[in-house]
Amino acid sequence: MASITTADFRPGTVIRLPEGVFEILSAQHTHTARGSATVRVKMRNVETPQVLERVFQAKEKAEQVFVDRSPMEYLYRDGNLLHFMDPETYEQTALEESVLVSALPFLKENMTVRFKTLEGRVIGVELPDTVDLEIVETEPGLRGDTVSGATKPATLETGYVVQVPLFIETGEVVKVNTRTGEYLGRAGGAS
Repeated sequence: MASITTADFRPGTVIRLPEGVFEILSAQHTHTARGSATVRVKMRNVETPQVLERVFQAKEKAEQVFVDRSPMEYLYRDGNLLHFMDPETYEQTALEESVLVSALPFLKENMTVRFKTLEGRVIGVELPDTVDLEIVETEPGLRGDTVSGATKPATLETGYVVQVPLFIETGEVVKVNTRTGEYLGRAGGAS
């Protein structure tokens, strides 16, 4: 295990603290005029869905934990279990829904993700940065409603609700950022 300073804190880095093992979700480095530099970190416990915010002093150290990442293909859902397949060995693995809470809104069949494995057990999945999803329900935009930047809710094929511009209609495929959950635009091959 390697020891790292707060200067190395980045989203996706996994560290061990006395309270447990945490994955860093965001790290904001700040420096005040007379004070010392600090890092405000938002992190998720890899064992539980607990999310913490903590301020570290500059040069404070933590133990970095290395997580293995391996590609897997999402196959299907069966109740609370989600089934994945290793594309090289064709071996299938089922994971509890609770391990994948943050990924659920963006998972669709045949999508390739990366399993994050710590000490032999899966602690989560790494999604692509963006995903193309079809809109299954949204209200039609009103003719003449030209308010700049106006949005409306749209339900995607996974059940996730995203805010989209008024001109987007049911049946269109849109690109969504998997980290923020925001609409990015129409997908390349969309109608």
